[in-house]
Amino acid sequence: MGGRGTGRGGSGGGRRPEGAVTRGTTHQNRLRRMDRWIADAHGAALRRSPFPPVAVDLGYGAQPWTAVELLARLRRVRPDVRVTGIEIDPVRVAAAEPYARAREGLSFLRGGFEVPLPGGARPVLIRAANVLRQYREEEVPAAWARLCGRLAPDGLLVEGTCDEIGRRHVWVALGPEGPRTVTFAARLGSLAAPSDLAERLPKALIHRNVPGEPVHAFLRAFDRAWAAEAAYGPLGARQRWLRAVRAVRREWPTADGPRRWRQGEITLPWTALAPRDWRWPPP
Repeated sequence: MGGRGTGRGGSGGGRRPEGAVTRGTTHQNRLRRMDRWIADAHGAALRRSPFPPVAVDLGYGAQPWTAVELLARLRRVRPDVRVTGIEIDPVRVAAAEPYARAREGLSFLRGGFEVPLPGGARPVLIRAANVLRQYREEEVPAAWARLCGRLAPDGLLVEGTCDEIGRRHVWVALGPEGPRTVTFAARLGSLAAPSDLAERLPKALIHRNVPGEPVHAFLRAFDRAWAAEAAYGPLGARQRWLRAVRAVRREWPTADGPRRWRQGEITLPWTALAPRDWRWPPP
């Protein structure tokens, strides 16, 4: 794959973890945009949990920066949240232990898609960034179903891809019932056109950016809107993005509003962008 370390699970019983090791590339603040969206979109669920909620950073990579940062960002929403980083590679888990000893509420486990939390605890959040890119497209629904099955009743799975320094992201948000939304997010000053985000589509969509598929039609419509609003470019990339989003939503449903658009984001229902032959749950 092209990102962080992947998940497998099962710390006990001698079972092999479920998943495969990734390159493990990790940069500080790479997932800041995703984290901020999670805190905003899922903050209410974190706050209403009757016990200290557990969040999982699945496949955090060769360095544990993303788990450390996730803890800090979620604690602004819920001060007693705990974060567990899960990695399939035992060497990466051992290397992360000093960070856990230095931070209350942070822990690391060897595991993967089975999310082997102590006592069978169910996380209120699983974030799996740059994990599934190395898998085949047909493997994604089963992996999603496995992870969704581990969520708490009001839990959220966020699975997606970003570039190495966090300028461009696309992620899918899923609940226990399956996929809900797709979010496109960018550092707007680095964007020549919305379709630049196509290279960061998650595995479920990246091979569907072809004529006849909804995600291809959406990106073409967004590019047309972006081009039509070129006159707003001198006022800044944000103003042009806002105008383009307002134009494209005349044709496409959105699941967010101006507050998130100003952050360089747009979120659509999964049903608007799902592949033509999409089926859920997987067989």
